[in-house]
Amino acid sequence: MTTVLNTAVTKTRWRLVPFMLALYILAFLDRANIGFAKQSYQLDTGLSNEAYALGAGIFFIAYACLGAPANLLMKHFGARKWIGVTTLCWGVLSSAMAFCDTEWKFLAVRTLLGAAEAGFFPGMIYLTSQWFPQRTRASVMGLFYMGAPLALTLGSPLSGALLEMHGFGGHPGWFWMFMIEGMLAVAAGVWTFFYLDDNLKMHAS
Repeated sequence: MTTVLNTAVTKTRWRLVPFMLALYILAFLDRANIGFAKQSYQLDTGLSNEAYALGAGIFFIAYACLGAPANLLMKHFGARKWIGVTTLCWGVLSSAMAFCDTEWKFLAVRTLLGAAEAGFFPGMIYLTSQWFPQRTRASVMGLFYMGAPLALTLGSPLSGALLEMHGFGGHPGWFWMFMIEGMLAVAAGVWTFFYLDDNLKMHAS
């Protein structure tokens, strides 16, 4: 029985951990990519340093305040639907940053982006509890936490390359960075509906 269980856990780990990592990388990118474009974005839009700092902070206020309610909603609707919908939402909002050419648009979208991403991290913990026995959850979450350094490792050159698209289609580089990285999250949200099951029992059926 132990051998069978270990085999099942290994298969589940290979199925879910890359998925969780991919979403973590995209979530981290979509919240942090404003830092890569700070100088050119402020220059083109006239965004003040004060508004930039407020937008950077207001994301985390919404993120912190709505994390617990979002997780309760996920338990009600199920992991697949909730993670899929919220990933779609934060992808659309990240892409919408490409059109934020005033302070009020910037602050509004950053607030909504924080709200959309609020349930992601607790959602991953809940998802882990539904798929893995307790003794293996710590190792799974350890692998999941690799998402942040991976996002920095992969995200910096990606964002830098997208910023080099300055002038393409008559748009600045930051426009393409926000648009393309947001659309990657939208694609991941659609993928979630086809790939993810709420729990092991649903997957087996």
